[in-house]
Order: sequence, then C-alpha cells, then structure tokens
Amino acid sequence: MACDAWQGRLDLYLDGELPNADAGTLLAHVRTCPACAAGSVERVQLKRAVQLAGKRFEPRAEFRNKILKSVAAKQRASFGLWWKLATVAALLLIVGAAAIYSLQGRENTARQNLYSELADLHVATLASTTPVDVISTDRHTVKPWFQGKIPFTFNLPELQGSDFTLLGGRVTYLEQTPGAHLIYQIRKHEISVFIIPEHDMANLPGGAVNKLSFNIESWSQNGLRYFVIGDTSANDIQALSKMLRDAR
Repeated sequence: MACDAWQGRLDLYLDGELPNADAGTLLAHVRTCPACAAGSVERVQLKRAVQLAGKRFEPRAEFRNKILKSVAAKQRASFGLWWKLATVAALLLIVGAAAIYSLQGRENTARQNLYSELADLHVATLASTTPVDVISTDRHTVKPWFQGKIPFTFNLPELQGSDFTLLGGRVTYLEQTPGAHLIYQIRKHEISVFIIPEHDMANLPGGAVNKLSFNIESWSQNGLRYFVIGDTSANDIQALSKMLRDAR
C-alpha cells in the first residue's frame, strides 16, 4: 500500500525521533490521509493509556520511611555511639541528596510527560475529522462558546493586521483538568493554544522549549496556564504568545 511507508514512521514521529523536515512532511500527509490520521489517533490514545497506567503504582512516602527506619535500626544495633552518630549523619546526607535528586527527577519526568501529552493532543486534534467544536474566526463567537463548559474565562487577541487566523476551539483535558483548546493558523501551519487552571502547575517553569519536533511557549497569567505549540517557527510561536498575553 502507498501508506505503508508512512505508517511505519508514525511511531518515530510521535516519539520525537523523526528529523524536523521529515516530521513536517509526515504531518502534512496525515492531514490528508484518513488511514494515517486514524493510526496517529490510535497511537496517541495508547501512549496516554500507558502513561496513566504508569502513574498508578508509584511507591508511597510511607514505604520509603519504613525502609529507612529499618536500616537505621540495624545500624544502631551494630555500632557504638560514635558510629551511630556518624552513620545517622551519613544516612541523612544520603537520604537528603537522594530525596533532592529524586524530586528533581520526578519534576523533570513530569515536565517531559506534560510536553508529550501536549504534543499528542495537538497531533490527535489535527488528525481528527472534527478538530474543533466551535468553528469561527471571530473571537467574540469562540470565547462565549466556552461559557458553562469550563470553570474559567479568558481573553483572546484581536488578529486584524496579523498573519494569524483563528480557526475555532474545543474543550480538552490536560492531566485530567478541563480547559480550552484553540486552533490558530499561520501560513498553512496550525498552532494549538491550551488554556487550563494553574493549580499544581505553578512550579512548572515558563519560557520556550522544543519538544517532539514542536516549538512550545508556556507562561502563567491571572491564575491560568497557557501553552502554545506548533510545528511553525519559534518566532511565530512567540508572536502569538505575546498577542495572547496582551489580549484584553
């Protein structure tokens, strides 16, 4: 089949292992091929299911404390007072360093998982036959549509005089939190804008990153977290992000 070559590269694309030039060509093909679009959606759904399953059985803090107490008890029974103090001090240093390293590792992993989820949602939406639920280029039509569907409100920029076009929006769920997903277009490139309540993402650093062949911009504003993601240039992502920040 003509699409066999493309189907074999979908996993590479979704895992961010495809060169940028090839990724752009593949994404353009997915938008016009129902079979590859369906394959992309199936893979995205599988990835999200695996990610959720992996979060079910994380060791609890109580388990770690139990192990540490057990080790400390054995050390106390085996050594004298000086060695006890030295062992406890060393153990505290090790545990402290391990805790910091573990916390940083979990934060990095959580951040990478979040960016992967954003990329998956972006790809799955563009591959869908109905990428938006409200179709309009008018911000005064799109913004009111979300009222009653999500627990917050937001402002959208006036695009007149810019190269950006608003295509519409839909309700989405990011880390099981409801939010707004808006689609913009610039020079045949689609950009996803995700807006969700800040909540426990307050410690997530903002700024620009490149993930899975996409440029991403993120920031917090008025209790909301904004994510702008697309395969267009970083300058385009930053330009749209600035317009969103300045929207009134």
